[in-house]
Amino acid sequence: MNLALKITLAAAGIFLFVGMIGGILKYRGIMRSPEHCAPVYIDIAHRAALMYSFAALVMAELLKYSPFSDAVQLLSSCAPLLFFAIAIAQYFKLGLANQTDNQFRERNFSTTWGMLLLIVAEVGGVGMLLFGFIATQFLGWPLA
Repeated sequence: MNLALKITLAAAGIFLFVGMIGGILKYRGIMRSPEHCAPVYIDIAHRAALMYSFAALVMAELLKYSPFSDAVQLLSSCAPLLFFAIAIAQYFKLGLANQTDNQFRERNFSTTWGMLLLIVAEVGGVGMLLFGFIATQFLGWPLA
């Protein structure tokens, strides 16, 4: 098992664990709120962490069939994982502050260039992993 696969599987487990902790915070918010609703971004953080855990598992499976070097696999997997983690952290930050229900209301670096970087990293990284799978499983490329 190479380093990219180890990191991706570890990230899947961490995101799942963080999602479960987010569920506790969500429940706490529901029980403390007169409307019985958690802060919007706690709800989003909870769901995002759980979804990203499964996304990381898909990425780990795709990595097993990659024809690319270890360095390319590491970059292709760590770039999306980094932005998954940043997104989850940002959602929790906003939710714990309970200051907003829309982080895009204010235009700033995060909502403009940060989103562009996120798109490039996530779509580019997962795209490389998917292309590697298709190349080895359908086009006959040899595995790395």
